[in-house]
Amino acid sequence: MDEVVIEVEKTKREWESAYEKTIEHIMAIQEYGKSRRGDDGDGVEKISLQRLNGLAQDGLSLLNSLQFNLDLLAPQLPSDDQVQSTQSLLETWKNQYHSLRVNLRSANLQAKDNMRKSAQEERELLLGGGTESTVLRRKRQANAGVTSDAESITESLRRSRQLMVQEVERSTNTLVAFDESTGVLKKAESEYKGHKSLLSRTRNLLSTMQRQDVIDRSILIIGFSLFAFAVLYVVSKRIGILKLQRMATAAIKAQLAGKAANNDGMPLGQQFDANAVPNVNIPLQQRPHDEL
Repeated sequence: MDEVVIEVEKTKREWESAYEKTIEHIMAIQEYGKSRRGDDGDGVEKISLQRLNGLAQDGLSLLNSLQFNLDLLAPQLPSDDQVQSTQSLLETWKNQYHSLRVNLRSANLQAKDNMRKSAQEERELLLGGGTESTVLRRKRQANAGVTSDAESITESLRRSRQLMVQEVERSTNTLVAFDESTGVLKKAESEYKGHKSLLSRTRNLLSTMQRQDVIDRSILIIGFSLFAFAVLYVVSKRIGILKLQRMATAAIKAQLAGKAANNDGMPLGQQFDANAVPNVNIPLQQRPHDEL
């Protein structure tokens, strides 16, 4: 905020200086042509009318630029009182600027009237004859070339100044473009760094997921293998039990068939004993049992 206040004060000082110089140039234009013979008596104006108008126009351009600068700085002031005061000053500057343009037009009209009157006086003096008219004619002829050369040099300098101003503006625009490009590149760099860290985290996460997938597959394969082995074991055990049962059944049937054949030749009382227990010869190592 202090920088804004300092810049406003600087703009005010520049306005006062440019305003005073512009008024001087307008006054010089207004007085131009009253005496075609200058103060040095050689009949040459110290500054041409074209040069005076150029200086006045430069002053007006500077004043307009200062108005624009103050208009930009006013909203940035720290307090509302300063903002209102600066805006009031800006309105005053606009009125003064308009008044200067009106005065410049009036001064040019006055200068043309002065030159017309001076030319009329010189014409009357030349037509009057005599030594004074002859001297005046020679001086005018001698100074015509000097005035033309001075005006050509002045115009050349004005064109050179305009070219320099354009070149400075072009350089300023180029620097602004460079600054904008630098800002864009810095922003792109920061975004790239952010994306780079995000990609690194994503890569680590994918690696972790791949490892977890391998582990899950291994667990599933091992679990399925154990389950298959258990099923095969149970099935094999069940098949062995069924074989033993069939063998035992076949042995019992065979013994019963043998006893029935023997009982056909024995007395009726001895054919069978209700309390008798059939003897089934089953190996001890093949005794049926259920593993489940």
